[in-house]
Amino acid sequence: MSDLRIRHATPSDVDTVLAFWREAAEGTSISDDRDGVARLIARDAESLLLAERDGTLAGTVIAGFDGWRCHLYRLAVHPAHRRRGVATALLDAAEERFAALGGRRGDAMVLDENALAHHAWSAAGYAREPQWSRWVKPLTP
Repeated sequence: MSDLRIRHATPSDVDTVLAFWREAAEGTSISDDRDGVARLIARDAESLLLAERDGTLAGTVIAGFDGWRCHLYRLAVHPAHRRRGVATALLDAAEERFAALGGRRGDAMVLDENALAHHAWSAAGYAREPQWSRWVKPLTP
């Protein structure tokens, strides 16, 4: 895994990240636009973690901490880099970040129909909590 580099995203990465998510991520988010990603990086410069191999973006995860809970979003690995430890390295880096910030438990948002992701999260030690449901309300039209 020595050829894999984990780093924080910068404002110059926004377009690359958005293009990467269109190719590697399952589904889209209301925040998948230049303003949303730029705002994330500006607010918490260490939250968007990128995994690069040979200068190419191989994976991403958002490791957000609100002072109370540790939230994981947008764990995505490019199909050409899957099953090579990218997700594990990203989650290790996210969990180290959370521990340094005083976080106690990480939670991940995972699409119900994404069986591949279920396997990856399970292998990383995460478990579904069936007693919880996500309730959302879009704040913009």
